[in-house]
Order: sequence, then C-alpha cells, then structure tokens
Amino acid sequence: MSQMPDEIKGVSSPWQQAGRLAFLGLYAVTIFAAIAWGTSNIRQIDPQNRAVVLRMGALDRIQNAGLLLAWPRPFEQVVIVPAADRVSERRIENLLRSDVALQADRVASFATPINDALAGSGYLLTGDAGVVQLDVRVFYNVTQPYAFVLQGEHVLPALDRLVTRSAVALTAARDLDTILVARPELIGSDSQAAERRERLRGDLVQGINQQLAALSATGQGLGLEVVRVDVQSSLPGPAVNAFNAVLTASQQAEKAVANAHNDAAKLTQAATQQADRTVEQAQAQASERLAKAQADTSAIASLAKVQQAGSDPGLLLRLYRERLPKILGQAGSVTSVDPKDDARLIIQGAGQ
Repeated sequence: MSQMPDEIKGVSSPWQQAGRLAFLGLYAVTIFAAIAWGTSNIRQIDPQNRAVVLRMGALDRIQNAGLLLAWPRPFEQVVIVPAADRVSERRIENLLRSDVALQADRVASFATPINDALAGSGYLLTGDAGVVQLDVRVFYNVTQPYAFVLQGEHVLPALDRLVTRSAVALTAARDLDTILVARPELIGSDSQAAERRERLRGDLVQGINQQLAALSATGQGLGLEVVRVDVQSSLPGPAVNAFNAVLTASQQAEKAVANAHNDAAKLTQAATQQADRTVEQAQAQASERLAKAQADTSAIASLAKVQQAGSDPGLLLRLYRERLPKILGQAGSVTSVDPKDDARLIIQGAGQ
C-alpha cells in the first residue's frame, strides 16, 4: 500500500468537525438543564407569602419569607401559600343571582313565567317568609398551610358551600327587618332591630368558623379561618316595588286618617260651641221665664200666705171688688143672677 501524504495526517473531515460541535452543544445544553433543574426550587419567598415544602409527598417544613433552598422535583415540591397575617378576599358567587336567571327576568312575562329553579336563584328565605338577597365577601387567613395545600383546588369551592350554608341558616332564623331596613315604619316600635342587624356579620363569621372547626375535627379541615365578612343585603326588584306600593298606600292611609281626625275635631268643636250656645240661651230663657212666672204669681203667692196666716180676713173681698170691674169692663154685656131667686135662668145655647 502506498503511504498517505504527511499533509493529510491529523486533519479531520467536515463531518467529524460537525459531529464534535453537535456533541459539545448537546453537552452544554445538558449541563445548563441540569443546573436549572437543580436550582428550580431555590427561590425568594415574598413577605406576603410562605412556602410549604413537601418531600416525596409528605410535609417536610414550612418556609416563611426569605431565601428557600429545596431539592428539585420530584424529590421536593414547593407550594406557595399566603402568609399567616395576610388576609385574602373571596366573593361568594353562589349567593348571587345567576346570569341565566337575570336574563330570564328580563324576558319573563305573565304569559311565559320562568321555572322554579331560576325563580329562586340568588334569593334567601327569611324566618317571616320574606325574601332577601345577600352579597357576601369573606376575608380569611390561612392558619394551617398543610391542610390548605392538601385540599388544593377544593378549598375555595368548599368555602363557598360553607358560607352559603351559614347564610341560608342565618337568614332562616331571622326576620326580614333584622337583616335590612325593609319596613321603616316598624323601626320605632322595635329598638332592638338595629342591634340585631349589626350582629348579622358577627353571627355569620361565627357560623362559618364553627363549620370549619367541625371539618378540622374530622381531619378534613381547609386550613382557613374567617376574620371578617362584608354583607350587602338587598331586596329583589319585584319585592322593592311591592314594598314601595305598600309604603305609598300606608302614607296615603295615614294622610286620610289624619284628615279625618282634623275634620272630626272641627265638627266636634263646632258642635260643642253650638251646644254651649244652646245651653246658654236655654239658661237665659229659663231665668227670664222663671222671673216672669215669679212676677205673675207673686200676688197669688202673697195672697196665699196672708190667707194662711189669717191676718186680713177681708182681703179676698177687697181684691174681688178691685178686679171685678176690670173683668166686667172687657165683657160686651153682663147678666146678673140672684142666687136666691131662680126665676131667671141662663140656658146655654139660647138666643139673646
């Protein structure tokens, strides 16, 4: 065989050079991927968060704010949860009227009413058979990070159900006026209604936390504690219209009653004045008639007293002689009859 030239010795072909470069690139990528994988769980934890480190699925430790050093997956898993003093907010959508029900309200009519399922959506029944709507926002802390991580995506739906259950039980145990001011005319008669309305939020927080504690006692806790709730209560639109109509009718009735009382008072006053005038006139006329009667009978009364006393036996004869001429003077003719002589008789009805 012929020997290769010296200038060809030690020189690589282009394919060999390309393979060497590809190998070096793959090696570098592998090194970088290994470094990234090895440092994937090395991170900075913000002050408003904390990290739950799970080693092979079991709780290993809880890391507060700061630098976290953890083995990469699948050896250790890091789950970020809110810090102990961080308050999270959750609006309970289950208590709101659904979009389908709102759409049905806009198109519903007397001829085509909506079904019962949509009609009751978003409404809660009170203890006095009233209907109310509640817009509830829950503010909570994560008190048990491991339980919170263990429940995972089921935490918030479970919280919604617990709040809904507490709200339903609370409204069913209360009157409508202890939830919101539905009938202002009853506020003055019930001084404790305002106090019970103020206790509504506290009672709701207590009921939710009691259910959370019951779940924790069974080993199925959510790792949450409710610190505050905001409740915005309102009446359904048709109920508002009905209450406004009743309030308007009540005001009109009160106005009519007030006018009737005023008219009755005026009539009573006028009747009283008329009665007083009648009594005064009657008393005045009675006094005048009594004085006239006393004046007319004074002579007869004096004569009776004198006759009873017997002090003047000839008084009757004198009076007879004094007054008889006046009486006879008013007559047209006078016929005298001797009582001892019956020769001349006076027959009634006989002609002159």
